[in-house]
Amino acid sequence: MTAVDETTTDPAAGSPANTARAHSHGAGSVPDASRAERRTSFDVADFPVPGGREEEWKFSPLRDLAPLFEETAGPAPVVEVRAPEGVEHRTGTPAEVGAGTGFVPGDRAAAAGWATTAEAHLVRVPAEAELDEPVLVTVRGTAGATTSGHVVVEAGHHARALVVLSHLGSGAHRGNVEVRAGDGAQLTVVSLQEWNADAVHSGQHDVVAGRDATVRHIAVSLGGKVVRLSVNLRYAAPGGDATALGVYFADSGQHLEHRQFVDHEVPNCRSYVEYRGALQGESARAVWIGDVLIRAAAEGTETYELNRNLVLTDGARADSVPNLEIETGEIVGAGHASATGRFDDEQLFYLQARGIPKEEARRLVVRGFFASIVERIGVPEISERLMATIETELAGGTPAPTTVAPSVLEEN
Repeated sequence: MTAVDETTTDPAAGSPANTARAHSHGAGSVPDASRAERRTSFDVADFPVPGGREEEWKFSPLRDLAPLFEETAGPAPVVEVRAPEGVEHRTGTPAEVGAGTGFVPGDRAAAAGWATTAEAHLVRVPAEAELDEPVLVTVRGTAGATTSGHVVVEAGHHARALVVLSHLGSGAHRGNVEVRAGDGAQLTVVSLQEWNADAVHSGQHDVVAGRDATVRHIAVSLGGKVVRLSVNLRYAAPGGDATALGVYFADSGQHLEHRQFVDHEVPNCRSYVEYRGALQGESARAVWIGDVLIRAAAEGTETYELNRNLVLTDGARADSVPNLEIETGEIVGAGHASATGRFDDEQLFYLQARGIPKEEARRLVVRGFFASIVERIGVPEISERLMATIETELAGGTPAPTTVAPSVLEEN
């Protein structure tokens, strides 16, 4: 196993001997065991109720998340699907829609969600289909209730599609998402967390890329009291290219936590992870954990992960922990970077020196900080509304949920 620094490592240039432990930067310590040894199971009993000392839960507000650890069945969330002609949508039990072939719960909340999901949803894009319109999936929570849901997104071989998954409403929600991209497919999945201010959401998204498939997962978290989203990327065959992008803005009283695990277990695959977040308010909290594992068989891997946090006010806190494990030296390159800081005074001075008021300059800097990721979503109306929501957050207002008008389906 090779430890790498926070820029890049090129084995051809000479790597240390395979004797080091996994390497991390930021708050927290390096896990005692390899990420590959983390438990996964469909059985809730295999996951004890977290106590706060566990590596995967030590940053999380367990009191708020407690309802999600109980194996109790509440009402099903309201799920609406709008899809272009030719896209299959059907509902049923997880078994009836074929769930679980690319998904295994990795914590107690995900296992409890699996056990209590009565109605799962399958969205299947046919092989070789090229959608000119996005598939829109809306999940609405119920105030005062704990809901569980499972959505399967499947793209057949050489299909091309964009799927937008919006989370709205209140309550506590366990949301499992399973993404399967066939050989040669080009699939983008956008997950928007725009809950009401009292909502609690724990989600696990498992993404599997087929041979030569290109998959993008984009997470945008702006609403909710607590959001804890785990995104796991892996490859079914060589040649896969997976990208995980994220944007989050935490206000006072919000806890937004994002965890990524990229499992390079087959050769000649690529991954890129980039998450950007801003925080303002005395008790605003953001957590980003990025785990990348390059197994011994994954020769020819190329991977990089990046996290940037912009702290706008005193009292806000961001924890950023990239971890990288390498079990083979025969790779193209691997690296990571993480930074948390305040406004760049030189940027503000530059804008103010050209007659731009301080607050306007501040807004422009934040907009530029997020724009490079938001614009990659691929639906202009969503990108524009998200940027408007971010500006509302920056101004201290209450943002409205980002909804997509039916016209989007006609314009794209």
